[in-house]
Amino acid sequence: MTKEKYIEDLQEIRSIMSRSSRFISLSGLSGIIAGVLALVGLYLAYETVYAGQDYLSYRTARLNRAIFWQLIAIASTLIVLAIGSGILLTRRKAQRENEKLWDAQSKRLLINLFIPLLTGGVLCIILLSKGLIGLVPPITLIFYGLALINASKYTLSEIRSLGIIEVSIGLVACVFEGYSLLFWGIGFGILHIIYGVIMHLKYDA
Repeated sequence: MTKEKYIEDLQEIRSIMSRSSRFISLSGLSGIIAGVLALVGLYLAYETVYAGQDYLSYRTARLNRAIFWQLIAIASTLIVLAIGSGILLTRRKAQRENEKLWDAQSKRLLINLFIPLLTGGVLCIILLSKGLIGLVPPITLIFYGLALINASKYTLSEIRSLGIIEVSIGLVACVFEGYSLLFWGIGFGILHIIYGVIMHLKYDA
């Protein structure tokens, strides 16, 4: 009994140390919602860029000032919705588990997450303004993946694996630029939904 109690105490200490050094209140449902929103955004962006063209014939991408701002508006709206739902669900999970949503670990997580994200976002705006629309989807995947990898040391280890996969998909999309929107949908849409389901079953259920 003494040995078993000793092992239980060690496991409890390890759990406390892990919680104090990592932000673990991330909600799996927020990943699912983000994936669904990404697929909606993909559809809206596709229809904006290829508006009025026959689905059965060769389609050419259009990008002028009006379309540029439409794409920015679509991206901004979906980002706000994804972040807002993520904060709401994560806050609810933190309250349920009696954990703080805003502490030193969450601050470090956000700082390490947003540095690559903001860098990639500025680069994408520059590419769009120069008409290099085909490179935007791969770049967003790559910088998003780098952001996840950079922030993973302050949260769940699965985030790092997701980041590596996102970067890999982004690099492949750079090679097959004509299919970059398809790879974008896989990386931000389908992959997020799969990740969210796994995280929900593993940590939320």
